Amino acid sequence: MILWKVNLLVLLSAVGVDLIFGEWPVLFHPVVWMGRIVKLFDINSDSCLLRFSLGFLLLVVDLSVWIYLSITLSQMDGALGFALQVYLLKSTFSIRALYTHVSKCVTEDLKELRMAVSRLVSRNVSNLDTPHLISAALESLSENMSDSVTAPLFFYLLFGLPGAVGYRVVNTLDAMVGYRTEKYEWFGKSSARLDDVLNFIPSRLTALVFSLFSPSRAFSSIKRHAHVKINAAYPMSAFSGVLGVWFEKEGVYRFSGREPTIADIERGLRLYLYSVCIIVGFFCVVVGVVQWKFMVV
Repeated sequence: MILWKVNLLVLLSAVGVDLIFGEWPVLFHPVVWMGRIVKLFDINSDSCLLRFSLGFLLLVVDLSVWIYLSITLSQMDGALGFALQVYLLKSTFSIRALYTHVSKCVTEDLKELRMAVSRLVSRNVSNLDTPHLISAALESLSENMSDSVTAPLFFYLLFGLPGAVGYRVVNTLDAMVGYRTEKYEWFGKSSARLDDVLNFIPSRLTALVFSLFSPSRAFSSIKRHAHVKINAAYPMSAFSGVLGVWFEKEGVYRFSGREPTIADIERGLRLYLYSVCIIVGFFCVVVGVVQWKFMVV
């Protein structure tokens, strides 16, 4: 028995639903429930070994539950099975939501801009000036293109619905507990390291797609700045190079270029849309070929 399979119609439907409706309501969003289990394992302790063990157990349990569920749904036939597969697959990526959140940063009102950016990044934005707020928005757009679009589709191609869902579990846990703080340094280490492994190819694939729009500037920027982060710096540096603007997280990194303006957010959104079309189109074609080959065999 095949534990997973890809389905072009499911993929197209999931993308269509995402573009039309955006995010699911919080109560019905699988990603919300993926994260709620964290509270069961997040126990205060001075023991690094215990914190690491609990974090590893959290990762195993969360992955096991959702992969089992997705394998079960992958085997369901009929209209109900199709609808549930579309529902779960759509939950693993967020094309429209990312665009919508970043588009709210297209404003000359500093207070509104700061509020919009605070919903995109974890850094403290209260003292950032306009160029650094714009930089943060564009950094988030480019980095999340990989996490929220490319990677789920990549793992759907490789492992079907369980692959996309498994990736989303790991990425969600990394976003919640994968921080180098006193509280999460050991507890989130398993999720953070696995997230690094899973994002290795998608981050570089996303950078490659961005680079199509200005290869020389993109690859020059990647060469200079990709060492900053193991994965995220690839799409970020390519995006920065194509737009020709600097990205800076003060005290951490600075990518070269001119000072970003509000107009660059609009340019960045257009680049994002063009890149989404390429990524989604590519994976739809490959999934269609894989499905056709399987049906022929």
